[in-house]
Amino acid sequence: MLPGGADRAQAGLTFQPVISGLSHITFVVNDLDKMARIIVEVLGGVEVYSSRGKTFSVSKEKFFMAGGLWIAIMEGRGHTEKSYNHVAFKIDAAKLSACRRAIETLGLDIREPRHRIDGEGQSIYFHDYDNHLFELHTGTLDERLAAYEKMG
Repeated sequence: MLPGGADRAQAGLTFQPVISGLSHITFVVNDLDKMARIIVEVLGGVEVYSSRGKTFSVSKEKFFMAGGLWIAIMEGRGHTEKSYNHVAFKIDAAKLSACRRAIETLGLDIREPRHRIDGEGQSIYFHDYDNHLFELHTGTLDERLAAYEKMG
């Protein structure tokens, strides 16, 4: 079943999906410890691995679990410019204020949210120390599609 209630045949999709879900997200960062604080203090992640200076992959790294997602961070050169390319994490609306406080406490750059229509959910956008853009979002795809449908 696809968002909006259509099945694959109704949507004209005859191929079978290759992926079965998200394996992990990797961020290349200048400072592993600074990024670790964001993952733990803002996203509620738990560190499950640190290479502690050993290099099994391409550089030193740490792994976290947050909301059932494996997030990897690797030491390297972060982004030099900011863009709207981002990762959006789903959160409960009741946690928005606490997340904003944690982001502010870490001194991170909070970006003004884009204009939204009723029913889209709420978001906090912020950049980490390496210019990765994160979104904490309260809505779902089904809610967004329903809101767009109402707008015609």
